[in-house]
Amino acid sequence: MTMVSRLSMQTVVFLAVYLSSTCARYHDFPQKPILKFADITDDFKPRDAAENTASYWQSQSMAALQRHLETSLRTGPAKNVILFLGDGMSIATVTAARIYLGQLNNQSGEEYQLSFEQFPFTGLSKTYCVDSQVADSACSGTAYLTGVKNNIQTLGVTADVTSKDWRAMQNPAFHTHSIIEWAQEAGKGTGIVTTCKVTDASPAAGYAHSAYRYWQNDQDILKDVPGAKGVQDIASQLIENNPGKGIKVILGGGRGNFIPQENQDEYSNNGLRGDGKDLIKVWKSQKEVANVSTSYITNRDQLLDLDVNTTDYLLGLFHHGHMDYHLHADSSLQPTLAEMTTLAIKMMQKEENGYFLFIEGGRIDHGHHENRAHLALDETVEFDKAIEIALNMTSQEDTLIVVTADHSHTMTINGYPRRGSDIFTTLMTTMDNLTYSTLSYANGPNNHRFELNSHEQHDISTDPREDPDYTFPTIHLLNYETHDGQDVGVYARGPSAHLLVGNYEQSLIPHVMGYAARIGPAAAIAPKVETLLTSSSYSVTPTLILVLFSVIILVKL
Repeated sequence: MTMVSRLSMQTVVFLAVYLSSTCARYHDFPQKPILKFADITDDFKPRDAAENTASYWQSQSMAALQRHLETSLRTGPAKNVILFLGDGMSIATVTAARIYLGQLNNQSGEEYQLSFEQFPFTGLSKTYCVDSQVADSACSGTAYLTGVKNNIQTLGVTADVTSKDWRAMQNPAFHTHSIIEWAQEAGKGTGIVTTCKVTDASPAAGYAHSAYRYWQNDQDILKDVPGAKGVQDIASQLIENNPGKGIKVILGGGRGNFIPQENQDEYSNNGLRGDGKDLIKVWKSQKEVANVSTSYITNRDQLLDLDVNTTDYLLGLFHHGHMDYHLHADSSLQPTLAEMTTLAIKMMQKEENGYFLFIEGGRIDHGHHENRAHLALDETVEFDKAIEIALNMTSQEDTLIVVTADHSHTMTINGYPRRGSDIFTTLMTTMDNLTYSTLSYANGPNNHRFELNSHEQHDISTDPREDPDYTFPTIHLLNYETHDGQDVGVYARGPSAHLLVGNYEQSLIPHVMGYAARIGPAAAIAPKVETLLTSSSYSVTPTLILVLFSVIILVKL
């Protein structure tokens, strides 16, 4: 036997002894049940008894399979594109919101589907920034609106610009070009709708170029870099520059960024600007010179009463800052996201060449940052309502609808709650006889994590977990919960929707939308001449393929 053979035999014997001892150690663990289910509470909603049968699940699978088999690929051009952005809408948020909405409809919830979960094509996008493993809304907004990845906290610029580099941001060579620009260059109408400030990072990435997402008015810049010269704030870029001043529908919050400090708005709030500019008046003056009709609105009644036919450009600013959470809003003053979406689509439907519309459920993100899962999930449900409105007002034959998120959050759905358990209030017990909830966060604020006197972990069993403002448990205490680096879902319906399947960089998304609409860089690789069909969009089905094949044979004969 050679030396190598003897060593090999010794190695085998050693591994055998090691593995057997290791396995024995694991078998020595106390025989406790691995799974411990939460107790059934009064909030428990029973499931359908039919689920006990094999036929139930088989019939569900057959129905789903049939839907997949009947799904057609729409390869013609999209006249219209709507991008719905759920800010911070992680996969866990989608799952929890699905259960929450199902339980609101008196179901156990897990089997429910949000409107966009029924879209035929789904993918995952990678959200990291050029310089950060975990994204913020500025760099991610630049990716999905301009097709270029860049640095965290910067928007509408390449990675040559770092955070707060006010000199580099003024270099046009470092500016990115968004799908809003591509659409306007093609003669399409454009609009932005958000529940945040219209100058916030997500929409701003489509019309502004800034080294810092928070430079939303001139005073923001002076606070950070007092010596900066020639730096244009985000609100000014929206009103004074292209493509901002070409946007026909602007709806959201952030009124303070458009008004001078010495002026008050219609609700007695002083403006935030120090340069004396009243950008709302500037907007009106521009449109008057262009001889187009305008409407400036600030409340829900004005939105609902607006005459779309006599309005060419619409500016709606419904709050001094971000719009209120839906659960906190005064419904007599503040419109819902669904109501804003309805009006925006009506305005866009007047566009003969079609449109690009950006609609953001922005405060999902804020609810998570505060560890207030009630608010985050309710905002997700409101976001879903807006999507459902869009589905009813458009046709998948000529309109591509894409639903996605900019980044994830640290909320998890954990433990082993029983089927149908209330997503907010269900508790489970730890090994040290404390309680934990189905929803929790990896970090963030929490007023009740530790007892004030003993500093021991707080027992949440008596907490008011049904309170919409309840802060859910966290592991690491921070003033503000952070984003998460996980991939986010992309859901698509309409022309070219099938191109958004798989796993890809977030920066691919606008190029697919541009390809579908035949605008932007991807228009160069789109078909120049459509097939024999004259409709603006068509479906590739087995029947169509057979017909075309027959035509080819007849031509050859």
